[in-house]
Amino acid sequence: MTPTVRIGPAGAGDHDAIVELWTRCDLTRSWNDPSAELGLKLSHDPEGMVVARIDDVVVGTVMVGFEGHRGWVNYLAVRPDRRDGGIGRQLMAAAEELLRRRGAPKVNLQVRRTNAEVLAFYASLGYLDDDVVSLGKRLA
Repeated sequence: MTPTVRIGPAGAGDHDAIVELWTRCDLTRSWNDPSAELGLKLSHDPEGMVVARIDDVVVGTVMVGFEGHRGWVNYLAVRPDRRDGGIGRQLMAAAEELLRRRGAPKVNLQVRRTNAEVLAFYASLGYLDDDVVSLGKRLA
């Protein structure tokens, strides 16, 4: 029997489970404090922190944002033992629908060029290399 996956906004008690999932999925980096990033997201846009649950256990996440020009997706994560079950696709569909409701004409995301598996996943969803350079500057 296929377990029921529920997709919706993160709840107040999900903080530790989300940070643990991001760590387990190797999404964290030494220069990012995942707990602080999650707290900032939840304080500014709680609806944009979307989780997948099976039996009330967080098994996936996606962080969705829209600043008025482009939609952004960050922290797409699915528990390793739950991959290949369509949860990543369901989370991306929820992210895209949330961005459509907010009026975003396009969604952007960033993937490390060395992550071939994830690049192939996004390609299967219709995402293309925009042939741009991503620049960044740390403010904190």
